This record gives sequence, C-alpha cells and structure tokens, in this order.
Amino acid sequence: MRFVIKLFISMCIITLCSQIGRKLPTLAGLIAVMPLTGLIVLIWLYLDNPCNLTLMTDYTKGALWGILPSILFFFVAFLCFQKRLSLWIVLCASFAVWIAAAVIHQLLLK
Repeated sequence: MRFVIKLFISMCIITLCSQIGRKLPTLAGLIAVMPLTGLIVLIWLYLDNPCNLTLMTDYTKGALWGILPSILFFFVAFLCFQKRLSLWIVLCASFAVWIAAAVIHQLLLK
C-alpha cells in the first residue's frame, strides 16, 4: 500500500508541473526542480529506515553533488533549444551530457 501512495504522490507532482507549464513554464520549471522531491524521498527513506542517519547522510550527499549533472542537463537543453534544434536532438544531447556527468559523480563519490 505504501508503494501505491508513493506512486500516486509522484504522479500528482509530475502532472501538476506539466499542467502549470502550459501557462507558466518558468514556474513549472521551478517546481520541477525544487527540493520537494528531495523532501519526499527523505521522508520515505526515514519511514522505511527509521533512525538510519548514515543512509540519510549518504542520500543528501548524493543529492547535493547530483545537482551538478542536472545543471549540465538543463544548460545543454537550454543551449540546444536556443539553436532551434529538434526535441529529440535536445533530449539526446542533454541526456548524454547528464549520463557522462552522472558516471563521474558516482566515481567521485566512491
């Protein structure tokens, strides 16, 4: 049952962002990257593993350093959209950069 609740909340956040994005795209972007997702994950991790501060510390460290690959993803997407590239090229380029940065992220945090 807890899994279904988690799934429902996640779907609501994504749906809310896409609906807001139709009229206020910058606000939807802000909501999509705000710490709301991190907050929800922290709560779920804590409820699933009460008092495991090592897990919480490791998660927050990964999230903190994980911001850099995400910034690169959106930066590449922004540049590609400014050049009027197609959505699929933008997504491929952005994810390629994100994956490279995520691999480096994981290697550096080990």
